Amino acid sequence: MDQSKIHPDQKYIDGLVANDSVVIEMIYKKFAPKVCMFITNNSGDKDHAQDVIQEVLILLFNQAKANKLHLTCPFDAYFFLLCKRRWLNELKKSENKGVTIFENVLSTSESARELIEQTEEFDEKQKLFDTMFQKLGEKCQEVLKLSFTLKSMEEVAQKLDVTYGYVRKKKSLCTGQLTQWIQEAKNFNSLKNK
Repeated sequence: MDQSKIHPDQKYIDGLVANDSVVIEMIYKKFAPKVCMFITNNSGDKDHAQDVIQEVLILLFNQAKANKLHLTCPFDAYFFLLCKRRWLNELKKSENKGVTIFENVLSTSESARELIEQTEEFDEKQKLFDTMFQKLGEKCQEVLKLSFTLKSMEEVAQKLDVTYGYVRKKKSLCTGQLTQWIQEAKNFNSLKNK
């Protein structure tokens, strides 16, 4: 991505990834009150708001950690819209019939809308991966988790106290099973084309 298009508010994303407590506190002080007000004005309470904020921050952390989040709009608009959409989806799921939506019309730039779509797409893909990963056996999960975090398969083999050949074969089989389940999932084709 062209570095000149990255918004100065990328500092909030970078701070999340670095687990910088000053930046995280700043996000809560500057941006959370607006989200809390929206949710409490729209059939929610402070606990709901905190849950939504936490979920969105975790999502942003995961997306940024995967190096797939480059902010091209103000963090405020992006964060608020993600939280707002997440809350509205929660309301739809609970089919709360008496919902009244109060919102200030917020002009959103095209780049903010694109970022929101990318983040929600990332979230859907991550949820699909996590669901299918949980279907794997304990050994498969252990081998794959270690192969994600350790530098080499030799280290994985050493950590598990098995041979290098066993670990390579096991990883290949587990990855194949995981890939097959993901491809067979109902929503795979819609996610693949995004």
